Amino acid sequence: MKSVTKLAHSLAEQPRAVILNGAPEGHDAATIGDLVEHGAAETWLHVCRDDGRMARLAAALAFFHPHLTVMTFPAWDCLPYDRVSPNGEIVSRRIDTLTRLASGEAAPLIILTTVNALVQRVPPRKLFEGRVLTLGPGGRIPLERLQSFFRNNGYNRTETVREPGEYAVRGGIVDLYPAGAAQPVRLDFFGDTLESLRSFDPLTQRSTRPLEKFELRPVSEVLLDDQAIQRFRTRYREAFGGLGTDDPLYESVSAGRRQAGMEHWLPFYYERLETLFDYLPRAAVSLDHQAEEARAHRLESIADFYAARRSLSGKATGAAPLYRPVPPDQMFLDKAEWQKALAGRAVVQLSPFAVPEGERDAFDAGARPVRSFVAERADPKVNLFDAVRDYLAAEQKAGRRAAIAAYSEGSADRLATVLRERGLADLRRAADSRALHRLPKNAFGLVILPLEQGFATDALVLLGEQDILGDRLARTPRRRRTIDEFISEAASLSPGDLVVHSEHGIGRYEGLETIDVGGAPHDCLKVLYAGDDRLFVPVENIEVLSRYGSEEAGAQLDRLGGAGWQSRKARVKQRIREIAGELIRVAAERQLRPGETLSPPDGIYEEFAARFPYPETDDQLRAIEDTLTDMASGKPMDRLICGDVGFGKTEVALRAAFVAAFAGGQVAVIVPTTLLARQHYRTFTERFAGLPLRIAQLSRLVSAKEAK
Repeated sequence: MKSVTKLAHSLAEQPRAVILNGAPEGHDAATIGDLVEHGAAETWLHVCRDDGRMARLAAALAFFHPHLTVMTFPAWDCLPYDRVSPNGEIVSRRIDTLTRLASGEAAPLIILTTVNALVQRVPPRKLFEGRVLTLGPGGRIPLERLQSFFRNNGYNRTETVREPGEYAVRGGIVDLYPAGAAQPVRLDFFGDTLESLRSFDPLTQRSTRPLEKFELRPVSEVLLDDQAIQRFRTRYREAFGGLGTDDPLYESVSAGRRQAGMEHWLPFYYERLETLFDYLPRAAVSLDHQAEEARAHRLESIADFYAARRSLSGKATGAAPLYRPVPPDQMFLDKAEWQKALAGRAVVQLSPFAVPEGERDAFDAGARPVRSFVAERADPKVNLFDAVRDYLAAEQKAGRRAAIAAYSEGSADRLATVLRERGLADLRRAADSRALHRLPKNAFGLVILPLEQGFATDALVLLGEQDILGDRLARTPRRRRTIDEFISEAASLSPGDLVVHSEHGIGRYEGLETIDVGGAPHDCLKVLYAGDDRLFVPVENIEVLSRYGSEEAGAQLDRLGGAGWQSRKARVKQRIREIAGELIRVAAERQLRPGETLSPPDGIYEEFAARFPYPETDDQLRAIEDTLTDMASGKPMDRLICGDVGFGKTEVALRAAFVAAFAGGQVAVIVPTTLLARQHYRTFTERFAGLPLRIAQLSRLVSAKEAK
């Protein structure tokens, strides 16, 4: 077996592609840090499968190598060829990393990114030259120059700063939310002299702490200067030919205005785009397990989205404007460019498995997945925590340091309480790997580290929270709507926005105003209605107002005290009663009509359910149980599963399809687009692989009329 130290020296002498086996999640972060520390490369780029994996790896690096500088470069959170812009906070993190790399961040350095981020091209390095502004108390800068910097670097002016990329000017006070900042910053000027800098809470708008200095960077990957606008206009016309007057993107950029989704035409703004590889010309690269598979799926998805856009190119759909997509090769790296970028570098492919026999250039990181307590959790005669205690004690007697990794402080405290009650008395907290190794030999470690699965080496056994419990103790708290959210929503309103009053209808918000009530000042929200009527709503009654939830074009203000709003409410209530009556009638007919009785087959259904890689949430389990109960009731089922993207609706449908198909029924999946048809076909094929069921793929879509 070849050690990590030998691998580091070997890569430094002869950069090439190698395989590093024995590196399960968690230990791979420790191994990457060891390679950097032993001189394999001064700058290291690690490519993660997705953003969740990148976050866990960053936490693991902070635990195992807290002294190393680690930067992250996330992918846009929107789909390829989308109509929306990426999230401002994500763009800020991306630009923070790009500007630091372009200016030459000191080594040793580890950059974490994802497959999706790396296959997408980025603005050129020269774009960020001279675009970093350093501010400190006592410095002099005219407010006009500062505002010019904001305009030229993608900042948006608002009344109240709450999101990355926003700024506000109120006399000598300037609030801004810079790229890469944890909180917004408040600048206090006296004339042209900056007297103080303070960070502040974006929700309460209260200052939190003073700052010694701060660096301002661009907050958008599209900077609309005169050259960028002219370049965009020329290339857009060259790519798509003659343009009509129905292209809002072209009109907005031509006028120097920012447009939602404009980043998806990134190649048109600059002479040439670069890649993250260009920012790191001498960096070594490591790839997550299954990163290559994730890259292939990403390129396939990009091609599908582009084909879908191309099929609709040149014609508007409903109220949506025209969409003319950029060819994928201008925006993304294909397979040949990917391989060319990796050529000549040290490339380490990570694998959690053991080194295969006869494998050349394969090294061993020396770790293996830790034991899972599945059998103990399933056996009611065995106490799970007694088994954990005995396992850790046995590993400690074998000469290994034993520790438990919890997801959060709360789950760590609960695990410590239970294990101490079971006899694991000397359980001590450790902040990082160095503190863990300084613990006495007979002590057990307890650390905060988000591991999906623990690992074991010759020197350390790190047992994860999910290895013990099968799930996390930490749960995301349910959001509760409070008066603070109403206040926050009102603070996000700008004068001129349309609002709806529960009793008076649609009005136009004109701002906060202090009026005298009974000899005392009172803060109220001023709302304008038709006929220049005004309504003052006390801030404590803000829940009666809500933002107008539709397009503002064509919206008419209601008359204060008029019958229009009340009559519309009455008509809606009557319509709701009619719909409710019809629903009750249909439900009664359905209850009286007999249907098929479909029950899950014993044994094979549990085997099928075990194929799903993620643990079900409480809502998923409830939806699955309700659906299967409906299918076994002998009555026609009428159930709608609602949920956001990625929340597991398809997994519920797969289980229902399995039960129906094994009962001899036929299952049809009807979707509105070709792209969704392909995605669902792939999902069903993967989940039903190896089962005695046949899946047929339709070559065309079924229209809504035909589906009926």
